[in-house]
Formats: sequence, structure tokens, C-alpha cells
Amino acid sequence: MSFYSDKNVGIENMPCPVKDGNIGRIAEKVCVEVKKVYDAGLQQEQLDNVVITLTKVKPAVTFTPPLTFVSCRTTSVEGTIRNLTITPIENRPNFARVRTDVDTPIEVIFTDTDGTQGSGLATITVHKDIILFMPPASVIPPQVESIVNAVCVSGCYMGDFRFSISVCVTVILKVVAEVELLIPAFGFCKIPPAEEYAENICEEIFKLPLYPPQLLDLED
Repeated sequence: MSFYSDKNVGIENMPCPVKDGNIGRIAEKVCVEVKKVYDAGLQQEQLDNVVITLTKVKPAVTFTPPLTFVSCRTTSVEGTIRNLTITPIENRPNFARVRTDVDTPIEVIFTDTDGTQGSGLATITVHKDIILFMPPASVIPPQVESIVNAVCVSGCYMGDFRFSISVCVTVILKVVAEVELLIPAFGFCKIPPAEEYAENICEEIFKLPLYPPQLLDLED
């Protein structure tokens, strides 16, 4: 049966045009498919003496050891959830103890003794044990996802493309589900014309006054 079937006219939670002038410019109620966040929690911590081993080292040259750590950065904000365990809490309905390992992908930049710069990939794993709201059972089950970020503070070379690093890690765990949500809409978005980039070297010069300013002008 269609949303717009005559049998669905007047049902509150159905997509339809909005004719009530008191609602302003809202044109209709529309059904959109979105990922709804039911709960989320953020944790930040500094990890010291984390040993990582680089893979996919580039460029494909022979580096002269010892290597010098330069920096590291997160390559993706999406963490990988592993070993997930969700345990309902008896005295807190609809809440659960969520335990999981979260993998954060990073890229490490380094130089060798000849000054040649290289990079490699690694993974930082942190264990999380937190409490989150967990919706009751449904046909479409909720999922646990993560957003991650890692910024290295320092690092030292240990040989064989291994580094010991100190890193600031941010992990956000979310309980999400793909849902069809009814929302008010103002109609389709109007896409403005794109502004083409053009460097105008004369622009600042043309902004200068034609004549030198008088004392009276400067006082104003």
C-alpha cells in the first residue's frame, strides 16, 4: 500500500503535504531513510609506550636505520569494532554493558639517517567497557559503531619498522539503526551556482583611493 493511498489520508505519521499556514514555510512531511543515533558516549585518553609495527611502507626504497619518528595521523574516522559483547544490566532496563576492542587506523611519517622521508600504516587498539542505552528487540536490530581519532605526541624507533609511541586517542561509541524517519520538509534544496576561483592580482590595488587622503579624511 502506498503512503499516499486514500486509506492512509489523515493518519498522523504518514508523509503528506502540509497545508496548515501556522507551520510557516514547511511544505510537507517526508519519509527519509537515515541512520538514527539512539545513544553515544565519548572517551579520550593518553596511551604511552604503545608499540606499533608499520605495514605498507612507502616509498619502496631501502631506508638507512635508525629511523626518526616525525608524526602520525588517523587515516579514517571510522573505527573497527571487534570482540563486541553486549550485556543487559538487570537493575537498569534498556541499558547494557558494552565491551569491545576498537581499532584506530593511523599513518606514521618518519625519516631515515639520510633524510629520506617515508610512511607506513599501523593500527592502535583500545578496549572499551562502557554503559549505553540499548533499544528493546526489533525487526531491524541496532548496531554499535565507532568514530575515532588519534594524534601522536612522540615516538621512538625500536627497529624493524617498529615504533614506541605516545598517542592521544578519542573514541566515540554509538548505538545506531537504519530507520525511516518522518520529518518536516521545506521542499527541495536550491543549488546556487558555483563561484569559479579566479586570482585577481589587481583587486587590492584597485581598492586604494585615487588621491592621497587629507588630514580631515583621516580624522573621520
